[in-house]
Amino acid sequence: MIQLKSMLNCIDNSGAALVECAMVIGQKRHAAIGDRIVVVVQKQRSAASEGMAGLSASSKVKRGDVRQAVVVRTKYPVRRKDGSILRFDDNACVLINKAGDPIGSRVNGVVGQELRRKKWSKILSMATMHA
Repeated sequence: MIQLKSMLNCIDNSGAALVECAMVIGQKRHAAIGDRIVVVVQKQRSAASEGMAGLSASSKVKRGDVRQAVVVRTKYPVRRKDGSILRFDDNACVLINKAGDPIGSRVNGVVGQELRRKKWSKILSMATMHA
């Protein structure tokens, strides 16, 4: 469950590395996998780690930017309909624009299969692995 002030890893190539939850969108107190949240970028990814060879101007977000994101992994256990329980090692998100399209073009890492039920199939197709 993600709530106000929760820190999340940003696993896309938008330029953000660490974000802080500022608000959960909707009439909820906590966000789970597949929910929209408003985040503030706390830490940028370095240009060398993204393979941009020193082109820091191509980063799509900067420190302090307020963006929307979709939660793709949570430490809090998620119970599936078949009875299995899914728990990740960290909290992670993917940045999106107001229309709901991902800002980055690649998603690095595992994302929860619950995104399919919440109609985030574009993020699922960009991800390398599903759990």
